[in-house]
Amino acid sequence: MPREKSTPLPQPVFNEGNITPDPKRFKVKHPSDNQQYKAIDSLLTKDVVTFEQSRAQPGDLYTLATALGPHGPEIIQSIQKAGNIVFHCVGDTGASSEGKYGDELRVSDQLTADAQTSQAADRPAFFYHLGDVVYNFGESKYYYDQFYEPYRNYPAPIFAIPGNHDSFLIPGTAPADAPLAIFMRNFCAAVPTITQEAASLHRTAMTQPGVYFALDAPFVRIIGLFSNALEDPGVISSENGKWSAVPDYQLQFLAAQLQRAKKEKYAGALLLAMHHPPFCYQPAPKAAGTGGDHASSPNMLRQIDAVCKAQGLYPHAVLSGHAHNYQRFTRTMQFAGKNIQVPFIICGDGGHDVLKLVQGKNGQPAQEPQFGRNVDYLEPTKPAVQAQSLVLNHYDDQNFGYLRIAVDDSTLSIAFHQVGQGNIAQSRADIVSVDLASRTVVAS
Repeated sequence: MPREKSTPLPQPVFNEGNITPDPKRFKVKHPSDNQQYKAIDSLLTKDVVTFEQSRAQPGDLYTLATALGPHGPEIIQSIQKAGNIVFHCVGDTGASSEGKYGDELRVSDQLTADAQTSQAADRPAFFYHLGDVVYNFGESKYYYDQFYEPYRNYPAPIFAIPGNHDSFLIPGTAPADAPLAIFMRNFCAAVPTITQEAASLHRTAMTQPGVYFALDAPFVRIIGLFSNALEDPGVISSENGKWSAVPDYQLQFLAAQLQRAKKEKYAGALLLAMHHPPFCYQPAPKAAGTGGDHASSPNMLRQIDAVCKAQGLYPHAVLSGHAHNYQRFTRTMQFAGKNIQVPFIICGDGGHDVLKLVQGKNGQPAQEPQFGRNVDYLEPTKPAVQAQSLVLNHYDDQNFGYLRIAVDDSTLSIAFHQVGQGNIAQSRADIVSVDLASRTVVAS
């Protein structure tokens, strides 16, 4: 039975310790969402949500050592001694029906096996979730089936930023049942706590300072933004009053984090993460077919670009989910007096669904692009930075998968692994490496 009250513990717990078999079905029956979606369809394009300011100051860092608890210092020391860090990253893991549950379990099982069996120097230190943890709209009663049970044996911290399904507020929902309130109970607790959503399991809530935060770990720093509750586009601020319910906290936060990294002359990999993708493939105007279920977020990107330009620092890579497939772009920019190359990567095929990149239109068959296609037309109008090219390097719209990211003192490598394709070497379907000093792609 679910716990009636949260149970605090003196240190975090990340797995059950004993390997247990996968469940056969949801413990709580999850009805089809079709009727609910029809009822609120128009609201999904216009209802944003407000959110609390982070407990941390804008320039503060939340460290991996803090999340790890009393054993944090020794684990951090072992990572530093190995000379590199490895971690997992993917979004859209939740299964919205029992028909999808097997797919979610296949992804979580492969992530868990990787984290449990890799050699110590190559073992993922954590999992960074890109949002949409729980469908279908972050209800408390579905956290056990869609999050705690699938990841019951994952032996490391799971950080997360909320997706639209973790935050959209169905009209009439009581404040205590609001999706963001439940997300914060499970990911932004003040102390390690076994929540009511974990029921009989022992994974404790994460202690992130808010729905946006900066995670600092050896060799890497991840700036996570909450891109709000719309189906499309992503929204990180009020956009000068257009979305009046959305506070502007995150613009100040992003600026402060970039200021800090620049002042410190931070030498590690600086990553930016949000749920909605800044770029998402759409065919060129007048081309046959249409894009998938989700589109780019140009206004959000323009704001990010403007903050980065003002601070004179751009992240080494940008990560997102939301679109239920894998897409990798390289954006070449003239920035702060030199040419840089920034991978923009979508990995939203973490178990919920895999959707085609292009859909047919008016009886015409869908024509998917070739790898290496120039897609400059996806750039925002009235850009804040001078982009020289945007290339769709690689994509996978047929397989579930996840990112395995490795960073050492000179290189950031982001690899996409397909689920069910063998061991780590066999499952790797794509990889890009960025030289941290020159901010250019050195292998792809």
